[in-house]
Parts: sequence; structure tokens; C-alpha cells
Amino acid sequence: MSYKTILAILDTADNSGAVADFAFAIAAESGAHVIGLHAETIAAVPLVAPMEIPDPVAVQALQDMAHSETIAVERIFRARAEAAGASFEWRAFATSTGYGSGPLIESARSADLLIASQADPVRPSDSHVNVDEFLFESGRPVLMIPFIIRHPKPIKRVLIAWNGSKEATRATFDALPILKAAEAVEIFSVDPAETATQSATMAGTEIAATLARHGVNVTLATAASGDKNASHVIENRLSDDSIDLLVMGAYTHSWLWQAIFGGTTRTLLQSMTALTLLSR
Repeated sequence: MSYKTILAILDTADNSGAVADFAFAIAAESGAHVIGLHAETIAAVPLVAPMEIPDPVAVQALQDMAHSETIAVERIFRARAEAAGASFEWRAFATSTGYGSGPLIESARSADLLIASQADPVRPSDSHVNVDEFLFESGRPVLMIPFIIRHPKPIKRVLIAWNGSKEATRATFDALPILKAAEAVEIFSVDPAETATQSATMAGTEIAATLARHGVNVTLATAASGDKNASHVIENRLSDDSIDLLVMGAYTHSWLWQAIFGGTTRTLLQSMTALTLLSR
């Protein structure tokens, strides 16, 4: 198994260079085709009192701004593609609903892997991708790049946040091409529960055995959260072990994701220090 079609979600000119660089770096490992995807999003239109009709000047200005960013993003992507000498294509859609629009989700559903960047909190933009839309609607894994990481580097050490769920299982197998190439992979369980077939102390042994059969260099570790929440325990593990990639599952509905997983996924996405591969 390898990634043969990679979709690079290019939301803003600030993020596009990093996303394209990561996409082409991963594509180089298996000769994958890279699709650059951008949504030309029109912001909310100001209304003119007293009749509350759209201001045509403001509408044109917003359209011009959105199209200018599209041109800038395309230029960045094509430059990276030509430098990489890779197979690629460019897709841009004009939309009022952003990255949740039908054509963009359809493009995502045909890719092996989606790559997007975490938004820089000091540079908000209406064009920033909402990762929930892709996770919940595309059915494909999303590799998130922290805004503090702008240049690709080899993924040598991987941490799998394992809780035995179908989402964590899906994420693990979606990450298999990366896991097989990594130097070390750790299956990490926080407060593992007893099950009918496995004790808490043996959490993750079956999935570890399966990965080992694929040639993955895998180890097991567990931790008790104590007075911390799971996200803090995972964050500490990431920094202590210099992890390059975190692999974890995401739940199907936001409220269920929050209720069952205690907000761990959302908290980690807000304070990302490593690449993070998410699946549902």
C-alpha cells in the first residue's frame, strides 16, 4: 500500500507553500499524483441601510480580493510542482460555503491522503480550511501541519494515540505507508480500559502484532492521566520523545467527539507541535 493520489488543501497564500512542500515530499516517496485544491471564498456581503441591499462596490472588492488570493495560491503551487518535477493538477472552485462545498468534498473522496495546514491564530482569514468538513464528509485521512512547522523533514518517530476505537483503528491503517517507512512507532494508550479479551496492561498488543507483520518497528506504552486530561499526557509524550507524527482517530459527530474523547482531539489540534494524521 502507498499513497498514489494526494490532495493538497491550499487555503491561503500564507499556508500554500508549506502544504505544497509537504505534499510533494510525500509524493516523491511513491511517485504520487498531487492535486492542488483551493476554494475561492466570498466573504459576507455588507448591506446598505436603509433598504439593506448589497453594496455593489463592496461586493466587487470582495470578489477581487478572493480572486487575487486564488491567483497567488495557484502561482505558489505551480512553482513548487515544477521544482519537484512531479505529476500534478490544479483545481479551484468559487464558492460561498468554503471548503464544505460539494465539488471540493467530491475531490477529497477520491484521494488517498489530504494535507492541510493549521491556521496561524495571529493571521485569521475567511479562507482558512475547516478540517471538520473534510474529516466528517470525505471519509479520507487528513494530515495536519502545525503552523509552527513550515518545512518538510523525514518522519522518523511516530506516536499512535490508541484507545481501541474504530476511528483509531482507521487512522492507524490509513497511516500505514508512513508507519512502514518510520524508524520507530509507539502505540500509546492513556488510561486503557479492561475489555473482554484484553487487560488494560496489554492494551494495543493485537494492533502492534498486526503492524509488526507489515514490517513496522513498533513498541507499546501506557500512561495514567492522574490529575491531567488525556490531551496533556499525549502532548507531554510528543515533546519528551521528539515525535514527528501523531496518529489519532476523530469521532463522527462533533458532540460525540467531545463527549467521548473528552475534547482531546480538539485540544491537540489547537496546540499542535507535531504533524498529525486524523481519520474517522
